[in-house]
Amino acid sequence: MASLFEVGTEMKMAPSSTSWNSTPLEFTYQALGWIAFSCWGVCFYPQLYLNFRRKSVVGLNFDFLILNVTKLCCYSAYNICLYFVPAVQNQYFDEYGSTEMIPVALSDVAMAIHALLLTLFAMFQVAIYERGGQKFSKICIVLVASVWLTAGICFFIALPTNSWLWLVYILNTIQVFMTVIKYAPQAIMNFLRKSTDGFSIFYILFDFTGDVANLAQMAVQSINQGSLVNFYGNIGKTMICLLSILFDLIFMSQHYLLYPAKKALVPLKRSKESKEPLIKSFGHPQLLNV
Repeated sequence: MASLFEVGTEMKMAPSSTSWNSTPLEFTYQALGWIAFSCWGVCFYPQLYLNFRRKSVVGLNFDFLILNVTKLCCYSAYNICLYFVPAVQNQYFDEYGSTEMIPVALSDVAMAIHALLLTLFAMFQVAIYERGGQKFSKICIVLVASVWLTAGICFFIALPTNSWLWLVYILNTIQVFMTVIKYAPQAIMNFLRKSTDGFSIFYILFDFTGDVANLAQMAVQSINQGSLVNFYGNIGKTMICLLSILFDLIFMSQHYLLYPAKKALVPLKRSKESKEPLIKSFGHPQLLNV
């Protein structure tokens, strides 16, 4: 039986994209894509640095990491197949029309692979830094194993009929599902601890900016095509952005509104020449909120 890449070489090469109708729109599309890549790429580093500085991963939910690895593996496979594999591209054009553009840009491929590598590095930090008794939950391990088993079964279902577009859509559906699941443990953990200490808010801020830029990029491509195929033909990317924005707003609310970091209280230094405080403290040391 022919493999995915063998089928791609047997079929005629599919064009990577239809010509753009507007050069400014094409430039804007590319710019927004790399802005999203930069934001999504940078968002991982504050958490990695925080772990390194503290020599601890206490406060970072481990289930979030392993779920994110699974999600990013599926997302990387989806982007790589749609961007590089002619067999998948041809099936996409058969489904939506040869005049439509492939809804995946090079920046999408780069972002997915980059994010996967950094998340794997965060998993390495979990192995070497102080964990404070935290561990992966059994429910999460069973869930991840079930997802990989499902993906494997779907591969063997697609193999006889070369249904590669169907397979990458399955992977896309899995990564949307994992997007919802991966954020939930961290949000619940913040709620139970009544704190976001140990979880970098910069990850969320950059992620939010990247999601907005990605939706704007998809809108630009839809304007160029004069249709919404870019949104429902790549429903996984659309749903990821919308769901991520929803959870980013939840995390920002937790960090800034519900559980803001407590400011340290330090005693004021009293002058030796001063005998009386300017304001009486009624038996309590005078404190400065910094």
